[in-house]
Amino acid sequence: MPAPIDAKGVFTICPTPFDDALKVDTESIKSLVDFLLDTGITGLAILGFLGELHKLSNAERRLVTETFVKHTKGRVPVWVGVRAHGITGAIEQAQEAQDAGAAAVFAAPLDNAGDALLFDYYKAVADAVKIPVVIHDFPDSFGTEIRPEVVARLGKEGGVHMIKMEEPPVGPKISRIRELAGDDAMKIFGGLGGMFFLEELQRGAVGTMTGFAYPEVLVEIYNRFAAGDEVGAAAVFDRYCPLIRYEFQPKLGLALRKHVYQQRGAIKSSAIRSPGMRADALTIKELEATIARVGLSVNARGRQAVKA
Repeated sequence: MPAPIDAKGVFTICPTPFDDALKVDTESIKSLVDFLLDTGITGLAILGFLGELHKLSNAERRLVTETFVKHTKGRVPVWVGVRAHGITGAIEQAQEAQDAGAAAVFAAPLDNAGDALLFDYYKAVADAVKIPVVIHDFPDSFGTEIRPEVVARLGKEGGVHMIKMEEPPVGPKISRIRELAGDDAMKIFGGLGGMFFLEELQRGAVGTMTGFAYPEVLVEIYNRFAAGDEVGAAAVFDRYCPLIRYEFQPKLGLALRKHVYQQRGAIKSSAIRSPGMRADALTIKELEATIARVGLSVNARGRQAVKA
């Protein structure tokens, strides 16, 4: 059974790059890795909901995992998403990620599962691998609620010691998990595009896992907060909130993020596979106006200066 995981900071949820013919673009995976590492992030998380895992074949999933892990070369940990209809399929995906060199897996819950099945599911995955298993708690997308009591029990008895928690309102659930499990048994990462990152940190989260396409902003917020400068962290958060809010639109977030990554030179194409909503010209204009309003550039390459 894996030991408690020691992780914190900003893990970027990566999109899966496709070329204009909708084939997996391995060269863009490599350029995306280099781009993200330059922003100062702590780790990479791939094949989450943003990574279009549900639109990939099994062979493509393995190709994406291997390319990310090999090109990262251990410079930061790479966590791999798991999403399956049953325990056997989830274990298979987790073991494949482990064999490819993943540092951890973050597993979506089974559809419409109750408390007992959720506990058995996550414990079975944790028992089947040597790398840590992270709970991916996102009921708005997965349709399954994971109650704090189940999370706490997994931390104490199930060998699962971290959760990516994306069930609003995030504050009360973070506090309840910490109350039931304690900080040693269960550590909490936030998400939801970074919209509540400051409050998550204030409630005791150890970092965030999200796909915001200007991760240097989240890195600055985290670094200031971790250094004890809560006022400075709040000032940075407040400045960039309009962009964080606009980018994290339901159904449109993936298209907006791929557009930004393409414009910033991280990937060659903003193509997404169906089903998935594309951004129209007016939406792109609004996005780029918001980027400019907070003092960032959509065209400048490399890490950009972040100001309070």
